[in-house]
Amino acid sequence: MKLNIKDQVEQYDGIIIPLFENELATQVLQLPLDDLSGSKKFEGKSGSTYKLTAVVESKLREVVLLGLGKAEDLTYKKLLHAFASGYRLMKKQKVEHIVLHIDNLKDQDLLARAATEAVLMADYKYDLKTKKDEEKEIVLDLITSVSLDVINESYILAESNLIARDLVNQPSNRMYPVALAEKVTELGQEKGFEVEVLDYDQIKALKMESFIAVGKASAHEPRFIIMRYKGDPENEDVLGYVGKGLTYDSGGLSIKPTASMATMKSDMAGSAAVIGAMCAISELKLKKNVTAVVAACENMISGNSYRPGDVIDSMGGKTIYIGNTDAEGRLTLIDAMHYIVTKENVSKVLDIATLTGAAIYCTGDAASPVISNNDDFFNQLQESFDLSGEQIWRMPIFDEYKELIKHEEADLTNTAGNPGTITAGLFIGEFNGDLPWIHVDIAGTSFSKKEAGILSKGGTGVAVRPLYYLAKN
Repeated sequence: MKLNIKDQVEQYDGIIIPLFENELATQVLQLPLDDLSGSKKFEGKSGSTYKLTAVVESKLREVVLLGLGKAEDLTYKKLLHAFASGYRLMKKQKVEHIVLHIDNLKDQDLLARAATEAVLMADYKYDLKTKKDEEKEIVLDLITSVSLDVINESYILAESNLIARDLVNQPSNRMYPVALAEKVTELGQEKGFEVEVLDYDQIKALKMESFIAVGKASAHEPRFIIMRYKGDPENEDVLGYVGKGLTYDSGGLSIKPTASMATMKSDMAGSAAVIGAMCAISELKLKKNVTAVVAACENMISGNSYRPGDVIDSMGGKTIYIGNTDAEGRLTLIDAMHYIVTKENVSKVLDIATLTGAAIYCTGDAASPVISNNDDFFNQLQESFDLSGEQIWRMPIFDEYKELIKHEEADLTNTAGNPGTITAGLFIGEFNGDLPWIHVDIAGTSFSKKEAGILSKGGTGVAVRPLYYLAKN
């Protein structure tokens, strides 16, 4: 899709007209909107649409009326859903040139941001078919008077979200640890951040025994990926991101059911989130310092597999009792966490992972559960998610939960039991060096089973835009 910013346009075959529920009037086309409202066919409710074909300037044009809801109830999430719904409906009409009018509405900056991100993300589709249906490129002219800087930021944020979706959607026979490291190196060169990749011998030299234990059964060697962006070299503050990078998870000897394994290419969505965020941070040249790390490996099965009942070491020096080899993500994350805290001098740190199935029972696919040891840091994250139209929910940290991660045979256990989302996060938190810290579990939000709103089927690119805003603000 090609997006243009204009103040007026003459050549088009489709037009989208956003309307507020309590301001059902437009100067774009002369339409009897009162008739529609009176019949309750279209009242402008948030996300509602109404399609018609009209003669405009002596030509037939496809018209979509798009409800934005009540102006006082407007949220960024609702805006994204509305614009995506309108665009998808118009796309189904096989139009080639769409005009989207927001020039006669208030809150132009907000609307322009949402419209840009929504149409780009809603237009995304991933497949590896050798013969694709021939589709002409859709041109969308956004009619607005906002500055190009506003549009540019939103455009890059949407593109960065799609980079993360592509990484998640790649099947694991194509996106294995070395391939992921190569792709990150390529993105670093393109977007402007530094990339360092550690091979197996270097990982071993750092004594990342917990990370190594998870990946040692795979035919693909692990890689430790370090991304550094120094937008403010004179400032000592560095924000740290840690993304889970399981490019495939069979469950190990605690093997998953086949149905659960089919989408395990998505178990590296945490790494995709931080990689996408680093792309946006670098391309938009934020005057901030951010370092992100990914411990990339596969959790497979062989005679070299780690086993339930094993006690393994970690880079942080603590011993771990293995109750289940399918609780592997936290084992890779603790070595990544200890590394970024002790080697990269970060000031605060956030880890993000498709960590627990229990997260889905907490908040479903509507929000990502979060735990944090610092109220100010969490509030900054909350604001960043609100700006993006994505949702999080903070979970409690009680002393009783901290006791559950201890074990009689080792310092910690990787299977502390319920509440599983919280105890898994607290396990990682044992290695944060007492820095301000946040853990985000995206197990329920990183992958969509269907196309809806801005989401395509497959990877969602969740948290890319919030992590950008967290660095920016």
